Amino acid sequence: MVQVVGIRFKKAGKIYYFDPAGLDMHTGDSVIVETARGIEFGDCVIGPKEIREDEIVSPLKSVLRKATEEDIRIHQENKAKEKDAYNICIDKINQHKLDMKLIDVEYTFDNNKVIFYFTADGRVDFRELVKDLATIFKTRIELRQIGVRDEAKMVGGLGPCGRPLCCSSFLGDFASVSIKMAKEQNLSLNPTKISGICGRLMCCLNYEQKTYEDIRRKLPRVGSIINTPRGKAEVIANSVVKEKVKAKLTLKEGEEVIEDFSIYDVSLVSGGYEGTVSEDEIKIEINEDVDEVVVKELFKDN
Repeated sequence: MVQVVGIRFKKAGKIYYFDPAGLDMHTGDSVIVETARGIEFGDCVIGPKEIREDEIVSPLKSVLRKATEEDIRIHQENKAKEKDAYNICIDKINQHKLDMKLIDVEYTFDNNKVIFYFTADGRVDFRELVKDLATIFKTRIELRQIGVRDEAKMVGGLGPCGRPLCCSSFLGDFASVSIKMAKEQNLSLNPTKISGICGRLMCCLNYEQKTYEDIRRKLPRVGSIINTPRGKAEVIANSVVKEKVKAKLTLKEGEEVIEDFSIYDVSLVSGGYEGTVSEDEIKIEINEDVDEVVVKELFKDN
């Protein structure tokens, strides 16, 4: 077991483990650490704890020190400089007529490097832009192309639910999301209803997926014959959310009735369980308001 602390460098950013190096650290402390990018300012979001060695990405770097008042002042100055650098870079992009969209600017704590994050539809020849920026800032310049999901995380905003975006609020990492999840959760496969403002599938599709998978394994498929407390019946509908099946029974008098039963009160006689959705069952709903390009974007790696 190895003792570590969890450090985050951005709001809702990924958490990285560092060796506390014997420092008395607590959640909320600001710290100075050495990373692959150089000296960085971060916040302790996970206090000292022990984890297995196989959970660590080697080599495990150490926390250099708790942030002093001077460190905090430098960090705040860097944040102020980032706004000026953003405006300067926008002007230079326009001057060079480059087809790219600047998203964010970040200074490393030691001012050794300025990182410009941008999006673009394809490759961009920004060599002249880098030369201009290096002349102005007199430090190392890095232009990093990011995806639409990263852009949404950096910019923030409100999702279709009306709440702040999950990715910019609390999600440290993007989970893999597939159109299959939407189908298994009985959601409309209309791209406008299951995609976020980034144009990709909503991250929240992943939140309840494990629960849906577990319930669907116990849920008799429509048309299956089941044993119920009232006798044998045919499943005519089911509900993952309610964990119930709607079944048709034939009483001794010959009368047919429809009743709901908990999936825990029935057993399968013939047929099968819902299980996972096959690729053949996935049919995207396209209407006049949905562009084919939108549909293709939806199927990209999420």
